[in-house]
Amino acid sequence: MDIILDNMRLVWVAVFIVLLAVEALSMGLTTIWFAIGAAAACGTAWAGGAVPLQVAVFLAVSIVLVIFTRPIAVKKLKLGKEKNVTEQMQGRLGLVTETIIPFGSGQAKVDGVVWTAVGDSPEARIPEGSKVRVMRIDGVKIIVKPE
Repeated sequence: MDIILDNMRLVWVAVFIVLLAVEALSMGLTTIWFAIGAAAACGTAWAGGAVPLQVAVFLAVSIVLVIFTRPIAVKKLKLGKEKNVTEQMQGRLGLVTETIIPFGSGQAKVDGVVWTAVGDSPEARIPEGSKVRVMRIDGVKIIVKPE
């Protein structure tokens, strides 16, 4: 135990490296703040601070950074805001290229791509040439309603 306490600088460096590796793998902007806290605790150890002080510095720096800077960084980097294809299609306008029959399907072209299309209600009949709005995607079919 004395060996660890005598080498807390190395312990904090190891914690720093592990947290950076976890951040590099996850890219979630969570462990980076704790890595910075570990660096601050290492600085405290280097300056001769007691272990309880090092832990307190680690926790204080990490928590302050998570609370105050993470939301700003997430907003600036727009993490988790990229829409997938399904979300991008919702609300788009299309043109029926093959009549959509009741209790069946037809085809509609949206953004230059022809999709199998189904009406938003089972009894919907949407004639060829009609404008439709994409409500959602269900598998490989788009669910549309007349515009």
